[in-house]
Amino acid sequence: CSFSPWTLKMHNAPSVVHKVPLVAVCGNTSSDHFVSANSAPKIKCDLLKDCPVGTFAVRVKSGAHTVVGPSICFDGQIVMSHISNNVGPGFNIVVVNGVTGAVDKFGYLNSKDGQILTYLKEIEPGRIVLLATFDDVTKKLTDEIRDVLEGMGSTLIKTLKSRDNWVFAGVAGHNLSPFEKISVNEPKNNTYGDWPEVVEISGCFPKTV
Repeated sequence: CSFSPWTLKMHNAPSVVHKVPLVAVCGNTSSDHFVSANSAPKIKCDLLKDCPVGTFAVRVKSGAHTVVGPSICFDGQIVMSHISNNVGPGFNIVVVNGVTGAVDKFGYLNSKDGQILTYLKEIEPGRIVLLATFDDVTKKLTDEIRDVLEGMGSTLIKTLKSRDNWVFAGVAGHNLSPFEKISVNEPKNNTYGDWPEVVEISGCFPKTV
Protein backbone atom coordinates (compact mmCIF):
# COMPACT_ATOMS: atom_id res chain seq x y z
CA CYS A 1 0.00 0.00 0.00
CA SER A 2 1.14 3.54 -0.68
CA PHE A 3 0.38 6.51 1.50
CA SER A 4 -0.95 9.84 0.32
CA PRO A 5 0.62 13.00 1.73
CA TRP A 6 -2.85 14.46 2.23
CA THR A 7 -4.07 11.91 4.75
CA LEU A 8 -2.97 10.16 7.87
CA LYS A 9 -3.62 6.89 6.08
CA MET A 10 -4.33 6.45 2.38
CA HIS A 11 -4.18 3.21 0.43
CA ASN A 12 -4.13 2.28 -3.23
CA ALA A 13 -7.01 0.13 -4.35
CA PRO A 14 -6.45 -3.41 -3.08
CA SER A 15 -6.08 -6.28 -5.51
CA VAL A 16 -9.20 -8.37 -5.77
CA VAL A 17 -8.61 -12.12 -5.73
CA HIS A 18 -11.42 -14.27 -7.09
CA LYS A 19 -11.53 -17.78 -5.66
CA VAL A 20 -13.54 -20.56 -7.26
CA PRO A 21 -15.71 -22.32 -4.61
CA LEU A 22 -14.68 -25.87 -3.78
CA VAL A 23 -16.95 -28.67 -4.86
CA ALA A 24 -17.42 -31.98 -3.14
CA VAL A 25 -17.24 -35.24 -5.07
CA CYS A 26 -20.02 -37.49 -3.82
CA GLY A 27 -20.31 -41.25 -4.15
CA ASN A 28 -18.94 -42.93 -7.24
CA THR A 29 -16.61 -40.52 -9.02
CA SER A 30 -17.39 -42.14 -12.35
CA SER A 31 -20.99 -40.90 -12.17
CA ASP A 32 -19.87 -37.25 -11.99
CA HIS A 33 -22.00 -36.13 -9.03
CA PHE A 34 -21.00 -32.72 -7.68
CA VAL A 35 -22.39 -30.50 -4.92
CA SER A 36 -21.71 -26.77 -5.14
CA ALA A 37 -20.35 -25.02 -2.05
CA ASN A 38 -22.30 -21.86 -2.90
CA SER A 39 -25.85 -22.83 -3.83
CA ALA A 40 -27.29 -19.44 -2.78
CA PRO A 41 -25.07 -16.52 -3.84
CA LYS A 42 -24.99 -13.64 -1.37
CA ILE A 43 -26.48 -10.35 -2.53
CA LYS A 44 -23.83 -7.65 -2.82
CA CYS A 45 -23.42 -5.37 0.21
CA ASP A 46 -26.25 -7.26 1.97
CA LEU A 47 -28.97 -5.43 0.05
CA LEU A 48 -32.47 -6.88 -0.06
CA LYS A 49 -32.23 -7.61 -3.78
CA ASP A 50 -29.68 -7.55 -6.59
CA CYS A 51 -29.05 -4.22 -8.27
CA PRO A 52 -30.07 -3.84 -11.93
CA VAL A 53 -27.61 -3.50 -14.78
CA GLY A 54 -26.06 -0.04 -14.88
CA THR A 55 -25.90 0.38 -11.11
CA PHE A 56 -23.58 -0.55 -8.25
CA ALA A 57 -24.58 -1.94 -4.85
CA VAL A 58 -23.50 0.41 -2.05
CA ARG A 59 -23.77 0.47 1.73
CA VAL A 60 -22.18 3.19 3.83
CA LYS A 61 -22.37 3.14 7.63
CA SER A 62 -21.02 5.75 10.04
CA GLY A 63 -18.94 5.08 13.10
CA ALA A 64 -20.43 4.56 16.55
CA HIS A 65 -19.22 6.94 19.27
CA THR A 66 -15.40 6.87 19.14
CA VAL A 67 -15.32 3.09 19.57
CA VAL A 68 -16.51 1.29 16.43
CA GLY A 69 -15.39 2.60 13.08
CA PRO A 70 -17.50 3.04 9.95
CA SER A 71 -17.86 0.61 7.06
CA ILE A 72 -18.07 1.23 3.33
CA CYS A 73 -19.15 -1.48 0.90
CA PHE A 74 -19.11 -0.96 -2.87
CA ASP A 75 -20.26 -3.47 -5.48
CA GLY A 76 -19.95 -6.34 -3.01
CA GLN A 77 -16.50 -5.40 -1.72
CA ILE A 78 -16.12 -4.15 1.87
CA VAL A 79 -13.48 -1.56 1.09
CA MET A 80 -13.22 -0.07 4.59
CA SER A 81 -14.32 -1.37 7.99
CA HIS A 82 -13.41 -1.55 11.66
CA ILE A 83 -12.63 -5.24 11.26
CA SER A 84 -10.27 -4.52 8.36
CA ASN A 85 -8.46 -2.01 10.59
CA ASN A 86 -8.27 0.57 7.80
CA VAL A 87 -10.63 3.24 9.16
CA GLY A 88 -9.85 6.20 11.38
CA PRO A 89 -11.15 9.44 12.89
CA GLY A 90 -12.33 12.02 10.40
CA PHE A 91 -13.80 11.57 6.94
CA ASN A 92 -13.49 7.96 5.78
CA ILE A 93 -13.56 8.12 2.00
CA VAL A 94 -13.66 5.77 -0.98
CA VAL A 95 -13.22 7.13 -4.51
CA VAL A 96 -14.44 4.94 -7.37
CA ASN A 97 -14.33 5.03 -11.16
CA GLY A 98 -17.97 5.69 -11.93
CA VAL A 99 -17.91 3.74 -15.20
CA THR A 100 -15.88 0.62 -14.42
CA GLY A 101 -16.52 0.38 -10.68
CA ALA A 102 -12.81 0.08 -9.92
CA VAL A 103 -11.76 1.55 -6.57
CA ASP A 104 -9.26 4.36 -7.22
CA LYS A 105 -8.26 5.05 -3.62
CA PHE A 106 -9.51 5.01 -0.06
CA GLY A 107 -8.46 6.21 3.37
CA TYR A 108 -9.38 8.63 6.11
CA LEU A 109 -8.93 12.39 6.02
CA ASN A 110 -7.92 13.87 9.35
CA SER A 111 -4.95 16.10 8.61
CA LYS A 112 -4.69 19.87 8.23
CA ASP A 113 -7.71 21.70 6.81
CA GLY A 114 -5.84 22.84 3.71
CA GLN A 115 -4.65 19.33 2.91
CA ILE A 116 -8.17 17.88 3.17
CA LEU A 117 -9.47 20.64 0.90
CA THR A 118 -6.71 20.01 -1.67
CA TYR A 119 -7.40 16.28 -1.66
CA LEU A 120 -11.13 16.75 -2.24
CA LYS A 121 -10.59 19.31 -5.00
CA GLU A 122 -8.28 16.90 -6.85
CA ILE A 123 -10.97 14.22 -7.21
CA GLU A 124 -11.78 13.96 -10.91
CA PRO A 125 -15.29 14.89 -12.10
CA GLY A 126 -17.45 11.83 -12.62
CA ARG A 127 -15.81 9.85 -9.82
CA ILE A 128 -18.18 8.28 -7.29
CA VAL A 129 -17.34 9.45 -3.76
CA LEU A 130 -18.44 7.53 -0.64
CA LEU A 131 -18.01 9.21 2.75
CA ALA A 132 -18.64 8.22 6.37
CA THR A 133 -17.74 10.17 9.49
CA PHE A 134 -16.06 8.77 12.58
CA ASP A 135 -15.56 10.84 15.74
CA ASP A 136 -16.07 14.61 15.53
CA VAL A 137 -15.16 15.89 12.05
CA THR A 138 -16.34 19.48 12.49
CA LYS A 139 -13.00 20.63 13.92
CA LYS A 140 -11.51 20.21 10.44
CA LEU A 141 -14.64 21.12 8.48
CA THR A 142 -14.15 24.58 6.98
CA ASP A 143 -16.66 26.50 4.88
CA GLU A 144 -14.58 25.74 1.77
CA ILE A 145 -14.67 22.00 2.47
CA ARG A 146 -18.43 22.20 2.95
CA ASP A 147 -18.71 23.99 -0.42
CA VAL A 148 -16.70 21.27 -2.20
CA LEU A 149 -18.84 18.50 -0.69
CA GLU A 150 -21.97 20.42 -1.61
CA GLY A 151 -20.62 20.46 -5.17
CA MET A 152 -20.56 16.65 -5.07
CA GLY A 153 -24.28 16.57 -4.34
CA SER A 154 -24.56 16.96 -0.57
CA THR A 155 -27.54 18.91 0.74
CA LEU A 156 -26.85 18.30 4.44
CA ILE A 157 -23.14 19.01 4.83
CA LYS A 158 -23.72 22.66 5.70
CA THR A 159 -25.93 21.62 8.62
CA LEU A 160 -23.38 19.18 10.09
CA LYS A 161 -22.53 20.11 13.67
CA SER A 162 -20.23 18.83 16.40
CA ARG A 163 -20.51 15.05 16.95
CA ASP A 164 -23.20 14.57 14.30
CA ASN A 165 -22.88 11.35 12.28
CA TRP A 166 -23.02 11.71 8.49
CA VAL A 167 -22.88 9.37 5.50
CA PHE A 168 -22.94 10.26 1.83
CA ALA A 169 -22.55 8.88 -1.67
CA GLY A 170 -22.28 11.29 -4.56
CA VAL A 171 -20.45 12.13 -7.77
CA ALA A 172 -17.74 14.75 -8.13
CA GLY A 173 -19.08 17.57 -10.27
CA HIS A 174 -22.76 16.69 -9.79
CA ASN A 175 -25.16 18.89 -7.87
CA LEU A 176 -27.58 16.54 -6.13
CA SER A 177 -27.54 13.08 -4.56
CA PRO A 178 -30.35 11.21 -2.78
CA PHE A 179 -27.77 9.04 -0.97
CA GLU A 180 -27.22 11.00 2.23
CA LYS A 181 -28.25 10.87 5.88
CA ILE A 182 -27.35 12.64 9.09
CA SER A 183 -27.79 11.65 12.74
CA VAL A 184 -28.00 14.77 14.87
CA ASN A 185 -26.24 15.05 18.21
CA GLU A 186 -29.02 15.70 20.73
CA PRO A 187 -27.98 14.95 24.35
CA LYS A 188 -31.55 14.10 25.41
CA ASN A 189 -32.06 11.64 22.56
CA ASN A 190 -28.57 10.28 21.89
CA THR A 191 -28.08 6.52 21.70
CA TYR A 192 -24.54 6.57 23.09
CA GLY A 193 -24.55 9.25 25.77
CA ASP A 194 -22.80 12.20 24.16
CA TRP A 195 -23.05 10.62 20.72
CA PRO A 196 -26.02 10.00 18.38
CA GLU A 197 -27.02 6.73 16.78
CA VAL A 198 -25.24 5.16 13.83
CA VAL A 199 -26.55 6.31 10.46
CA GLU A 200 -26.53 4.28 7.25
CA ILE A 201 -27.39 4.50 3.56
CA SER A 202 -27.72 1.66 1.08
CA GLY A 203 -29.06 1.03 -2.37
CA CYS A 204 -28.20 0.84 -6.06
CA PHE A 205 -26.01 3.73 -7.20
CA PRO A 206 -26.12 4.53 -10.93
CA LYS A 207 -22.99 4.36 -13.05
CA THR A 208 -21.68 7.65 -14.39
CA VAL A 209 -21.37 8.15 -18.13
